[in-house]
Amino acid sequence: MSGTKGSGHGGAGDPSDGGGTSVLRQPKAVWATAGASVVAFMGIGLVDPILPSIARGLHATHSQVSLLFTSYFLITAVAMLVTGFVSSRIGGRKTLLAGLALVVVFAALSGMSGSVGELVGFRAGWGLGNALFVSTSLAVIVGAAAGGSAAAILLYESALGLGMACGPLLGAILGDMKWRYPFFGTAALMAIGFLAITAFLKEQPKPAAKTSLLDPLKALGHGGLASTAVAAFFYNYAFFTVLAFTPFVLNMSPYASGGVFFAWGVLLAVFSVLVAPRLQRRFGSLKVLGGSLLLLAADLIVLGYGDHTTAVVCTVLSGAFIGVNNTVFTELALGVSHAPRPVASAGYNFVRWFAAAAAPFLAPKIEEWTDVHLPFVVAAAAAVTGAGLVAVRRRALTTGAAAHPAPRHAGQDAVVVLAD
Repeated sequence: MSGTKGSGHGGAGDPSDGGGTSVLRQPKAVWATAGASVVAFMGIGLVDPILPSIARGLHATHSQVSLLFTSYFLITAVAMLVTGFVSSRIGGRKTLLAGLALVVVFAALSGMSGSVGELVGFRAGWGLGNALFVSTSLAVIVGAAAGGSAAAILLYESALGLGMACGPLLGAILGDMKWRYPFFGTAALMAIGFLAITAFLKEQPKPAAKTSLLDPLKALGHGGLASTAVAAFFYNYAFFTVLAFTPFVLNMSPYASGGVFFAWGVLLAVFSVLVAPRLQRRFGSLKVLGGSLLLLAADLIVLGYGDHTTAVVCTVLSGAFIGVNNTVFTELALGVSHAPRPVASAGYNFVRWFAAAAAPFLAPKIEEWTDVHLPFVVAAAAAVTGAGLVAVRRRALTTGAAAHPAPRHAGQDAVVVLAD
């Protein structure tokens, strides 16, 4: 079971691992990497408030514009098999810089797109760069931290939450002027991150063992990890229906939509890092996960059939359930099997990110075939399916977790899986 941040345990569970180190007393290399991490996570929700503006600007349908998420996460899913292979051979610093360089180039090209097809293609390249960067940044921050890992991990968690919350806000502020500006803004910020890491981060030792391309797939041979990944696949379909389809349903100005998803991101961060561990200690991980998935399903039904105000409230509220689900799924993925954490995380993410690629495309298609309500019914059914899998596979998940207990620092795990 997870501990709280107040326990003073570091990422490895060592009481002496820097638990008393201030989060502010870190080398410049840590701050440079954390700052770039904020921007990297901002890129996930950056386009949310401007999806309708992009559709109008490029004369595209909702389903065509939603491919911005599909291409991004499809490449991210495949890249899960590659990032460990690359970083274990060329080192963390070079992997970070390669990822940042790709994001700078493809974010800038996204802003210059003349058609929705070009924009979708450039977002795919952006997804590859982001995968290389975020899959390596946590390990680099911990390795460069002064006095242990606990404070550095907290800093990284803060970067993740800040990025997820502020991405839609930046998209709204810049996108209100022109839909192209958020892409140029991201490219500029990531270029600054590239220069900062070049200046302040020294190369760290390469891992003792090199990761092969097939290691994440082999890890999925474990029944508990496979069950976790498949349940998370259905959950992610619900998650990204909210993230990628709801902006069309709300049909608000970029500023208003950005405000809604900023509040959503704040709830996601708070419930992921602070609330979920407390619920787990009181009720147990599987009960919390099953209950949170069912509550998310109910929230989606109300979102789909409620009036506009209800839809706004339910969109924001979904961030709480998503935050809880992220943390608990993460702990299961990292603790249920005997595979090394980076390998287990890569296999888990390889499966679940395919749902993040599917939902943004299928939800508007379902709307075109039927009506605006049914995409949320399908998403709710996906969340219920995930809860059912957790219940049916309870023995495999419980046995695996007992044999390979999850680490005590829940927040660290949350960022490991999101990063990997």
